[in-house]
Amino acid sequence: MDRLALIVRSADTAQPSLAPEAAGLLAASLGLSRMYRDDLQQLDAGLALYDAFYRWARDATAETHNWPAPAPRVPEAAA
Repeated sequence: MDRLALIVRSADTAQPSLAPEAAGLLAASLGLSRMYRDDLQQLDAGLALYDAFYRWARDATAETHNWPAPAPRVPEAAA
């Protein structure tokens, strides 16, 4: 919970240096505010977002994706 609290504080106080994840939370929160005019609908949608951040902070911070980088594109020879 402390990790999530730091992310939220970082996003809410415009201090992105506190937690790099704050940029994603802020972007998602601002996006929700543009999607919903009704505060209760926005809150309902935001709860799923905060639940997802909580589960990430609780269970998935060590998970990484080691997807291979795409191969460099080789320009075709001019004919």
